[in-house]
Amino acid sequence: MKLWYQSMSKQQAWGRYAAVLRKHLDAIREPDTEIEVHGITKIGGTGDQFRYLDYLETGEVLENVHRAVQEGFDAFLIGNIGDPGLLQAREIAHIPVLGLGETSYHLACMMGANFSLVTINEKFTPRIIENVHRYKLEGRLAAVNRMQVDRIVDLAAGFESPQALKVIVEQFLAAANANVAAGAEVVIAAGGVVMALLAHAGVHEAARHTPILNGTTALVKAGEMAVRLNRLMGGRFVSKTMSYAPPPPEQIAELRRYYGEYIYPTVKAPAASAKQGPRAKGRAFRSQPPRKG
Repeated sequence: MKLWYQSMSKQQAWGRYAAVLRKHLDAIREPDTEIEVHGITKIGGTGDQFRYLDYLETGEVLENVHRAVQEGFDAFLIGNIGDPGLLQAREIAHIPVLGLGETSYHLACMMGANFSLVTINEKFTPRIIENVHRYKLEGRLAAVNRMQVDRIVDLAAGFESPQALKVIVEQFLAAANANVAAGAEVVIAAGGVVMALLAHAGVHEAARHTPILNGTTALVKAGEMAVRLNRLMGGRFVSKTMSYAPPPPEQIAELRRYYGEYIYPTVKAPAASAKQGPRAKGRAFRSQPPRKG
């Protein structure tokens, strides 16, 4: 199977993060699984704790969903704890689309009676908690404590320096242990880069032998499971009944005149209406043909 792993980081801005992530993915994937890692290339990729910057970067994520569908990927994995574009991506694609946050929270609920979060900084924290409420899991959230990393790119030092890694891990464990003291049974690092650092350092538990769920591992294994389930279910893993339903075929030709011919690539217009009118020629990402490769 072939998985698209979408990072929200600009790879060259994060030192050895890309290499460490690649090594981790290769260690956890099944032998028949191929994982392509794609970062942010067009704009940003260094400050998605800010809502506006996250919004700007999400456009590239959704463009890449189109690419993944058209290039034959079996699943699309959003490797960011904020799950940017997750709901919209499921509306676009007929393949499974999984988010790092949602997947981690649900799996943690199978590991313990509750879970907890170690967020990166104060700015990130409200957004992460908002998603927990959106997924209706607030009753299972035992505690939230945060690290003190205001510039998230400062985490890159942990991939270069053993001393920097030691400081980051100690800061993470201090917050994780505070969660355990508050009654948490599972700890989740609320950040993909921190997950990679913990895997790099071989850290898997907090105080009282409390498991630390590595969300990246969870996302890949859940992605592999989703692909196999999708095949067993005849391609019906993603419900298209209401929430993730795309426009019906009889509307798609009209919508493509205004939004571009590449929207909703899985929806086929009826033969008679497909010839109606010229296509939009806007320069928005939705109107551009998918890139090759």
